[in-house]
Amino acid sequence: MKAALVVLGATGGVGRGVVRAALERGHPVIAVARHADALEALARDYTGIDLTTLPGSVASDSDGAALAERLRELRRPFAGIVASVCGNASSGRVLDQPAAFLQRKLDEDLLPHLAAARHLLPLLSEAGRGNYLMIGGPGSEHPWAGHGHRSIGAAALRMLARVLHDEARAFDVRVQLLTVDVPVCTAANRKHASSRWPSALAIGQQAVALVERPPPDTPVVRYAPPPDTPSRFGPDSAPPPSDSCPSLVAVRALLGRFSSPGSNKDISS
Repeated sequence: MKAALVVLGATGGVGRGVVRAALERGHPVIAVARHADALEALARDYTGIDLTTLPGSVASDSDGAALAERLRELRRPFAGIVASVCGNASSGRVLDQPAAFLQRKLDEDLLPHLAAARHLLPLLSEAGRGNYLMIGGPGSEHPWAGHGHRSIGAAALRMLARVLHDEARAFDVRVQLLTVDVPVCTAANRKHASSRWPSALAIGQQAVALVERPPPDTPVVRYAPPPDTPSRFGPDSAPPPSDSCPSLVAVRALLGRFSSPGSNKDISS
């Protein structure tokens, strides 16, 4: 059985880009997200492709432990893990909010990364292979105006990545952070997104490349547009499945439907 890439936060804006990029590279994907209905919608986009959906959370240590057990029960080899998890977006000055607000944002944006790493790194270690990649947002080096709490969380995530990179040597697993210093164009914001923002698919492509060929001893990697593509990204750098020039994912999905007409395979099992 071919090793699968586990994507945490698979139904989020960036997570969907990672899932698509991995499938286009030929990786089986185990898509993890909290909401079953969102996972079902994701599965409908990739009928006939090796995509397994798994409801789960890493919001706490107990959630992370439960997810690790469910992944073990799949009895599949893992090629790596990409963690694209983040709390709900909100704005406002840090000084205008009580201290409890920042604590809640760290609980939502930072601590799930630690819970995920604590319980999922041993899975990669047991498999004897695979790399672990976290994806971080803007503001980690310079304050993001109106989103100070996100900047604080992003800076903390950068340091967490460095600590985990060092400590994970004991597991013989490489931990890295892909930091994206600008907002990302997703399906949810494409109507008002800047053409200078990278697409979720472009982020996913670099994330998958880092899992496949991580640079040696580099805990933090800054996202950069691929050298062979323009630096100005449109809303989506790949055509939708119905486009006249279909992607590999669309072709494989079409072949899957021809090979099993009328079938309704439940890929979450």
